[in-house]
Amino acid sequence: MILGNPAELRAVLRPGERLMGLDVGSKTIGLALSDTRLVIASPLETIRRRRFRDDMAALLALADRHGVGGLVVGLPLALSGGETPRTQSVRQFARNVLAVRDLPLAFWDERLSTAAVTREMIAADMTRKRRAEIVDRVAAAYILQTCLDATARA
Repeated sequence: MILGNPAELRAVLRPGERLMGLDVGSKTIGLALSDTRLVIASPLETIRRRRFRDDMAALLALADRHGVGGLVVGLPLALSGGETPRTQSVRQFARNVLAVRDLPLAFWDERLSTAAVTREMIAADMTRKRRAEIVDRVAAAYILQTCLDATARA
């Protein structure tokens, strides 16, 4: 079920369940995981996209292993706040995920998240190769953390 307000995610989770953050790209899906208290987001893994069925098997296996009760999906809006073809693609991806398993899901504005994460990795003097390896999962953690922080105050 797609929730209109990300703050509703906290209300529908059972005690001890986690949230999983997704940074959905055309080639990869970055994944992050919250702690069970819904305070801290940590990078988890990057799934190389192949076929949807394979992507879902990997995603749902990780969700089951970590006790995930809901998803926060980064929504790539245009800088103006409008929708783009990429936005529609991510919305369709989310609908396809929910067709496989009905989990509470909320979208979170991810504008400039990858840019912010990349700037921090450059400032930390991380090599280009290492940045490429982890940027998607770190961006997913950034998306999930900003959602956790905002909904904690709601």
